[in-house]
Amino acid sequence: MLSNLLHINTLWVMASTMILGIAAGGIGCLAYWKRQNLMSDALSHAALPGVVVAFLIIQEKNLLLLVIGAALSALLGAFLIQWFSSATRITEDTAMGMTLSVFYGVGIMLLAIANRSPGGNQSGLNNFIYGQAAAMVRSDVITMIALASIVILIIFVAFKEWKLFLFDANFAKGVGLSIRGMNVLYTIVLVTTIVIGIQAVGVILMAAMLIIPAVSARYWTHSFKMMILLSAAIGGLAGAFGTWVSSTGSGLPTGPFIVLTSSAVFVISLLFGKEKGIIINFIQFKIQQRASQKEHPLAAEKGGSQ
Repeated sequence: MLSNLLHINTLWVMASTMILGIAAGGIGCLAYWKRQNLMSDALSHAALPGVVVAFLIIQEKNLLLLVIGAALSALLGAFLIQWFSSATRITEDTAMGMTLSVFYGVGIMLLAIANRSPGGNQSGLNNFIYGQAAAMVRSDVITMIALASIVILIIFVAFKEWKLFLFDANFAKGVGLSIRGMNVLYTIVLVTTIVIGIQAVGVILMAAMLIIPAVSARYWTHSFKMMILLSAAIGGLAGAFGTWVSSTGSGLPTGPFIVLTSSAVFVISLLFGKEKGIIINFIQFKIQQRASQKEHPLAAEKGGSQ
């Protein structure tokens, strides 16, 4: 187990999934406050056809080119969601559900075609469904680290702009901030985070990597800045620990272990988070109840006798 952890390839993959988790945790907070958690799920599924089409064109598994194909496909999905919700009677959540289902179905169909094509270059394409970080080579890892680092830089450098964009759009317009431009930037960083993570985590579980850290962080703070930092830390921890656990066995998929680690943190946050955690809430209620009984003993006795 220790030899696996110290293996140079494992350390590289752990570094990439940790940075991916930090980026996913940060952008997940933006999606949480924009109330578009389902958007991340829809776009991660919408990326699959682009991966397969890019492979069918280039006939090799070059991660950067596959990511470009995935990004174009996901951006098309985002455009269709926006168009359906603005130009038709279809609501946004319905448009997301439709896009998720249709694009994923097309992706599975194209994947079946690719797997039947002659030659062995298509081997490993199925990893984009469930994720398999161990299958990444060093060039894949470098590509993931570079793109995830750009996403992290954009999130933290433009922190003030994100805060205005999410919480006070009218004031943002008043100071000259382009809401349309921020929407475009948000979509780009969300799509980038999704498409660089699908080989490690898979299209099915990538949404969980975006949503769970943000929701977990919400139980610990009301501060937007602190929430982003906590969510990024949870995502990074889950990415590194989940990768390490999956590396201890042969052929174990990375995505499920990353999501299970995030889920464990969420359960702890749900129970013990200082901002409305279930157990903390119960303890605070009992403390307030006893304090009230001490201040109004007669009322408490009368209530008890009834």
